Amino acid sequence: MGTEVKESVKLKRKITLLNGVALIVGTIIGSGIFVAPAGVYLETRSVGLSLIVWCLSGLFSTLGALCYAELGTSITRSGGDYAYIYVAFGPLCAFLRLWIAILIIRPTTQAIVALTFAEYAAKPFFHECKPPGSAVRLLAAVCLCLLTAINCLSVRWAMRIQSIFTAAKLFALITIILTGLYQLLTGHTENFTNAFEGNYEVSAVALSFYSGLFAFGGWNFLNFVTEELQDPYKNLPRAIWIALPLVTAVYVLANVAYFVVLTAVEMESSPAVAITFGSKMYGSKLDWFVPIFVALSTFGGVNGILFTSARLFLTGSQEGHLPEIFSFIHIKKNTPIPSLLFTCLTSLAMLFINDVFTLINYYGQILWFSVGASIAGMLWLRHSHPDMPRPIRVNTAIPILFLCACAFLVISPIPKAPMNTVIGLSITLSGIPVYYLCVKWRNKPKSYNRLMYGLTKFLQSIMYVTSPVQEEMLAQS
Repeated sequence: MGTEVKESVKLKRKITLLNGVALIVGTIIGSGIFVAPAGVYLETRSVGLSLIVWCLSGLFSTLGALCYAELGTSITRSGGDYAYIYVAFGPLCAFLRLWIAILIIRPTTQAIVALTFAEYAAKPFFHECKPPGSAVRLLAAVCLCLLTAINCLSVRWAMRIQSIFTAAKLFALITIILTGLYQLLTGHTENFTNAFEGNYEVSAVALSFYSGLFAFGGWNFLNFVTEELQDPYKNLPRAIWIALPLVTAVYVLANVAYFVVLTAVEMESSPAVAITFGSKMYGSKLDWFVPIFVALSTFGGVNGILFTSARLFLTGSQEGHLPEIFSFIHIKKNTPIPSLLFTCLTSLAMLFINDVFTLINYYGQILWFSVGASIAGMLWLRHSHPDMPRPIRVNTAIPILFLCACAFLVISPIPKAPMNTVIGLSITLSGIPVYYLCVKWRNKPKSYNRLMYGLTKFLQSIMYVTSPVQEEMLAQS
């Protein structure tokens, strides 16, 4: 392949400010707001406290996003947490973050959101019963494969899908909000009597935040694609300031609408409060409305997770933590096809696990620990590299407050579910021998090196991909 061709092949800055806002909003608003309100209320047993949890979850996510704005503009590499932990604490800690992402976090999240999409997309065709499990899994697989194909073909088309489906899910939530506000203004306030009576135990409040913050998941996903964001120094913080307050306002108002219409018993017994809300307010003739829009919402969510996951694996490969082929991009499309296909295949594998949802409990604490590690790394870099360019520098009180909240989320659930902590920690630490065997060990047998070289060349030729021009490496940051 000629030098001129190879030097022109790299990830292009095609993500605009509007695309960035759509990516954040579209990734955050998935299935969470349609199902998580029941989880928050089950722990708090209080309308007032539930609304406070939702407000604080939005504030917490905004504070974290502001810290990530400083990280993303001082370390301008894609990869999010992985890139920041690498620069602050070295390759081993970064590899462990990548390891848990490959094994559980990314494929499980994508599989769960895809399954949620399939469940709601099939619901209008099964009025009297639950959709068959095999049909749901097949539809989820089709969703993953279709979106992978689109992401392989064009970054611009992937962003268009993100924008269109973000608009659809906002339309659905605005409809729910307006319906609830109409009920409230016409005197339906009975569900707000004694609104602040409830369960204020520390462990219960912590678990309610897990449900609330699950619905806000994705607030830091734009940091995984900063190499493709136009003018990241301006557009990264702007996208955060637009997206996070918007999502928080929509979430809080949607919960107010739920509480206006649904009783405590209905909230506790409903696996998906949006469906119960739709059936009660819109009747049998329009009972398809909410399931269809939940499906559209989760479809856009799968697209956002898939897009950012591929960039995480690409960055990991560029640092030698994954096979070289994952860092290659298509010569003409400028898309990371090997990483996209790997992301799709691992997510498809998760669809065959009978109880994939239980994996969420194993990585929740580890996920928040890694987020806290990124913020701790930001404070450490301020001390160890005071001259590092920082176009954005947040007040020191913000990362300290955010770290305290992360510590609360990691530590407080341990007494109630210690085995989840043990299993999550064991899975993470299992990456240490893998790191020393596969990454640190340089003098591997020649037969192994020949095999990997031949496999890489074969995959490179059939996918028409090559190694991109790298503007900077993490080790040089």
